[in-house]
Amino acid sequence: MAHVALSIALLVAATLIAPIARAQGAGAQASSRFVGTITAIAGSTLTVKTDGGDVRLVDVPSTATLKRIAPGQRDLSTAETIQFNDLAIGDRALVKLDPNAFTSQALQIVAVKQSDVALKQQKDREDWQQRGVGGLVKSVDASAGVIVLTSGTGAAAKTITVHTTKTTMLKRYAPASVSYEAALPAPIDAVHAGDQLRARGTKNADGTEISAEEVISGTFRNISGTVTSLDTANSSLVVKDLATKKQVIIHITLDTQMRRLPDAMAAMLAARLKGSSSGSPGSGGDAQSQNAAAAGPQRGGTGQSSGGGGQGGGGHWGGQGAGQGAAGGRWTGPGGPGGGDPQQILNRAPAIQLADLKKGDAVMMVSTDGATEVTAITLLAGVEPLLEAPAASQNLLSNWSMNSGAGAAEAAAQ
Repeated sequence: MAHVALSIALLVAATLIAPIARAQGAGAQASSRFVGTITAIAGSTLTVKTDGGDVRLVDVPSTATLKRIAPGQRDLSTAETIQFNDLAIGDRALVKLDPNAFTSQALQIVAVKQSDVALKQQKDREDWQQRGVGGLVKSVDASAGVIVLTSGTGAAAKTITVHTTKTTMLKRYAPASVSYEAALPAPIDAVHAGDQLRARGTKNADGTEISAEEVISGTFRNISGTVTSLDTANSSLVVKDLATKKQVIIHITLDTQMRRLPDAMAAMLAARLKGSSSGSPGSGGDAQSQNAAAAGPQRGGTGQSSGGGGQGGGGHWGGQGAGQGAAGGRWTGPGGPGGGDPQQILNRAPAIQLADLKKGDAVMMVSTDGATEVTAITLLAGVEPLLEAPAASQNLLSNWSMNSGAGAAEAAAQ
């Protein structure tokens, strides 16, 4: 029973699931059980897309044990017994295979209803909004369990100190992934300056310190450049990176957030960023210096949202996604009077699709880490004026994707 309880705990932990095979770390167990989302049901056969991205077909005989649990439930003894026709596409499932069967046959299935998952995601989003912070990592003191972040830009910039303990859940995005559900446990010394990080827990009054219950971090890339070609059929484009002077293939997914700045908005933000890029107090200069100093691919923030520009869903983060949190204050920096937080200004920019772009357009984005081929997390077009202050602009975009509702962490597993 203890072994089953561990599997169930892993199924519902955080927001339903770090892959159980990896968490248990045993080859035999990895092949005999898996976790994923039901994508099709035909006769007595389920199609399950695992959290690792594999598609598994499994036959469910009448002798299989089927249970349903609620998000957060860990004790299988209290789980509800269900029938095969109670399963539905979109449900989350832990599948334990029969080791004595010659084909892929289920011995036990523990499922979570899609509607219950959605409800928990909403609650988690609200909790990340209320008790979460995020930004770019400035420094890490692994021995003390302290991580210092920079968040916001211009007069809204501030430093946040994240305190961790032995009970803090520390997770890290998998390489080339922005999926919260695929994030894996990682020690604090896996976090590096320039990474993007979100934490939730108990904050002080002004949000500059937090005792973290959960932390998720990752290394991502900021890219600024011009579109050299588009391939809408394959949902990709090629951009010449201004920093590296090299061509980069950019993949666009349903989770990519895409917006275009109107001309007047771009000019206004550019004027303010030029005024704040000197690194004066309150200007966010530390984070900007980190970005500017990164040779080649630059580390930045991540976010995740649904449907090419909609509200963060996968975040996160993407949710995401993926990330509400303290962007910090109002924009009152040089270049004009108060006027509002620049992250909120970006949120109001119109959403676009890949087909709305054309060759020669200037774009800025946060993407997965990679040298020649990446996946866009957040892409912003209409940024020609912003490229005149590239370091400040990249810092702005990183903080936007982290703090504006596009973060991956808070949106939970999909």
